[in-house]
Amino acid sequence: MQKYNSKNKNIYILINDDILKREDAKVSVFDSVVQGGDAVWEGLRLYDGGIFLLNEHLERLVKSAKMLDFEEIPDKLEIKRSISRVLKANNMKDRVHIRLTLTRGLKYTSGMDPKVNLGPPTLIILPEWKDPVYSSKGIDLVVSEVRRNSPLSLPSLIHHNNLLNNILAKIESNKKNADDAIMLDYEGFVSETNATNIFMVKNNTVYTPFTSYCLPGITRGHIISLCKLNGINIKEKNITVEEIKTSEEVFVTGTMGELTPVNRIDDYVLKSKIDFSYYQEINKLFKDSVKGLSENVV
Repeated sequence: MQKYNSKNKNIYILINDDILKREDAKVSVFDSVVQGGDAVWEGLRLYDGGIFLLNEHLERLVKSAKMLDFEEIPDKLEIKRSISRVLKANNMKDRVHIRLTLTRGLKYTSGMDPKVNLGPPTLIILPEWKDPVYSSKGIDLVVSEVRRNSPLSLPSLIHHNNLLNNILAKIESNKKNADDAIMLDYEGFVSETNATNIFMVKNNTVYTPFTSYCLPGITRGHIISLCKLNGINIKEKNITVEEIKTSEEVFVTGTMGELTPVNRIDDYVLKSKIDFSYYQEINKLFKDSVKGLSENVV
């Protein structure tokens, strides 16, 4: 569980062109994100003054906004300048997570119809002092009864703010004293967790689910590339619950938590069988690659 960091008490947050104190950082009740969760977002991580795979994150943000038919989208260079401004205002250079949100903007009346929007989108940049949120010793997962959204109703390529399915799965994991929950697709295959992509190791091969039902995470894509570059067998496949519970290793990936091993799924303990040798190797490759793939912003 994430814990409050007192260093975040007096942080500055950017909303459009304004840099505001935490207590003053607010959006209008008529903003699209309030009226219908009509927004897209990215999680970014700052390492020694640079943001890891920044262009890839911004490209996904823009793509998501275009798929939601936003009429106006800020230029990526403009967003980078805004990120730099708010980081400098906070004197932040490392051990920072940034929540970057782009909403459809203000409406002149309540309602979900984009036709009642007044103009430009709302850009929100929330940087916090935040180390990776999971324990390096590993986490426990449960298989949720809440299914991942079908791509027939909402494409998984869109990194949107409508996260109620994920929140319901997270509530289920909280009630079962687990760290997170595995979400299945509508055919019963493993999709992702409520907050991360997921990988398993079996018979000297690393597997991860197809992205038809899960977000094609930036970290996920980087891990796939690292494995291919370093001679580690990796494949995408439909993974059953039985397969992942009886696998040799399981780990999850994401910007907020980086790479984290999984110790338990429901009542099945994985850590008693193996030493997470694949996870350790891949995690080292990831950490060694971060600096070279981080764009300086402060």
